[in-house]
Amino acid sequence: MRMTGHKPTLLQSLANPTRFMALSERVLPWLAVATVVVMAIGLYQAFVVSPPDYQQGQTVKIMYVHVPCAWLAMAAYLTVAASSFGLLVFRHPLADVSARAAAPIGAAFTLLALVTGSLWGKPMWGTYWVWDARLTSMLLLFFLYLGLIALRSSVEDEAAAAKLTAILALVGVSLLPVIKFSVEWWTTLHQPSTRFTTTLDASFRVPLLINALGFTLLFACLHIKAMRNEVMRRRVRSLQLMAVRQASLGGQPPARVS
Repeated sequence: MRMTGHKPTLLQSLANPTRFMALSERVLPWLAVATVVVMAIGLYQAFVVSPPDYQQGQTVKIMYVHVPCAWLAMAAYLTVAASSFGLLVFRHPLADVSARAAAPIGAAFTLLALVTGSLWGKPMWGTYWVWDARLTSMLLLFFLYLGLIALRSSVEDEAAAAKLTAILALVGVSLLPVIKFSVEWWTTLHQPSTRFTTTLDASFRVPLLINALGFTLLFACLHIKAMRNEVMRRRVRSLQLMAVRQASLGGQPPARVS
């Protein structure tokens, strides 16, 4: 009796790097166009249409970059952690590719969140930096990203480097609740969550939501592109290692074991 297998899920299909490369090649141009369009609308709404705040003045517009960057700093780390979990538990072929690709992007968003927060802090607090619970925990997240990148680069064996960084990434997840709830657990200068869906005026809420979507699309676009670059880098490395092995055998291909 002939048995038919189950149709593979999208996740199972993407586990094949070749299928991922083919699908991402089709999706990426459309995603890039959507990113440009949404970000252009969002930034226009933020810096042209949106009014100044009655207390903060034009400084409030830093929020339209700062808040999405802060969200994506944590979202990118969740991507790294989830990918690390997929590597350690499920041995997903693209899990390590995803984790390695997301870390530098997450570090960039974290740095942008820190810089824009400092620019907002100067007129509001009178200083660019205070050792506030939210600011300090975000700085620790930035150092954690740098630690993941440095650990990966310092270990020559790629398999060992992948496991070590995956373990560190999962341990570092404990920092995310501290960042999220620091303004509620401690008395801080950083303002608490605006809960913009209920309390923020529509003239501020709509541009913020559009920019949040635009920056999220930007992250997705950068992540997919970085994953494609990593897959190609590994393919080139495999070809180079194969060429070295063949050269060591006098130019002859390795013998096949039947």
